[in-house]
Amino acid sequence: MLEEERNHIEFLGKQVVDIAYHIHKALGPGLLEKVYESCFCYELTKRQISFIKQKRVPVVYDGIEFEDGLRLDILVADAIIIELKAQENYHPVWEAQLLSYLRLSNKHLGYIINFTVPLIKDGIKRMVL
Repeated sequence: MLEEERNHIEFLGKQVVDIAYHIHKALGPGLLEKVYESCFCYELTKRQISFIKQKRVPVVYDGIEFEDGLRLDILVADAIIIELKAQENYHPVWEAQLLSYLRLSNKHLGYIINFTVPLIKDGIKRMVL
């Protein structure tokens, strides 16, 4: 990966975290995941950052491509996977899920963002493959 591309992805990662902070500050915990997703996409649009919501990623198994393989909550700039959560309890399986999504979609950076926490810094998990 080129230095310029790496810097751009780091910039986008900072934007992702900043967006999570803004949304959590304004809305707080306790809402449905869909609400946070809508607000997150709105913020990306406002910042003129490209994204695809509910991006389908096919899975290839035994030489066969399965179209209903994965569905990413948000794919930012074709580079960063965002998995949004609104759950009271953190589940380690989310990390395994995101790592699988990164590997299967050939991406290198992802975030798990759980909005159902008192402090959003405790709800953000950055993962690099």
